[in-house]
Amino acid sequence: MLYFYTMKSTIIIQNLKCSGCSNTITKKVSQLHNISNVEVNVEDSMVSFDHTTDNDLDVVKATLFNLGYPEENDKNSISRKVKSFISCANGRI
Repeated sequence: MLYFYTMKSTIIIQNLKCSGCSNTITKKVSQLHNISNVEVNVEDSMVSFDHTTDNDLDVVKATLFNLGYPEENDKNSISRKVKSFISCANGRI
């Protein structure tokens, strides 16, 4: 019998504005392998989720960055802001 231990992580991100952003993040991060229980707190700009390895955490951070939601202390370029706007619009559809 295999046992998998899950870890809970929370990432504070930039550019999180509304439920459209939240919907996109929840959908995209939930599709990642070994990721479950994704929760987005728009008011505090936080994304929480369960994962099984440290590498999973890196994959989520990269996914968020590519969607336009870099971590709190990462560089937030204009292109990241534009990507987050597009992700937000897609989340509202």
